[in-house]
Amino acid sequence: MSVVEPKNFAPKEPVTLAPPKDDPITVDQLAKCDGSDPSKPVYVAIKGTVFDVSGNKSYVPGGSYHIFAGKDASRALAKSSVQAEDAVAQWSDLSDKEKGVLADWYTFFSKRYNIVGKVPGGANL
Repeated sequence: MSVVEPKNFAPKEPVTLAPPKDDPITVDQLAKCDGSDPSKPVYVAIKGTVFDVSGNKSYVPGGSYHIFAGKDASRALAKSSVQAEDAVAQWSDLSDKEKGVLADWYTFFSKRYNIVGKVPGGANL
């Protein structure tokens, strides 16, 4: 019996993604990839997994999602929040509904952006 994905997270235009990387990316390295330096990529982490969102202008300074850039934005995504205080990695204490929203965001990102590494210890905060 196959499992049917309940929501369609496929991008409108097909995206060719590189194989996911497992490279360690520290919190300090992640913070430097916040879109403020055009010579660096723009990263957003979810549950410790780091996605390269460089091609999306929403994550650069002035963009509607810049608050997530250079951070593990798990809590904010789970809470559907764009508040700076919510753009943190802590997510294990969220409600089951919020954890479900976070899982949906992870799926959404994983179908659109390359996984470039992992924040050590960031998967279960």
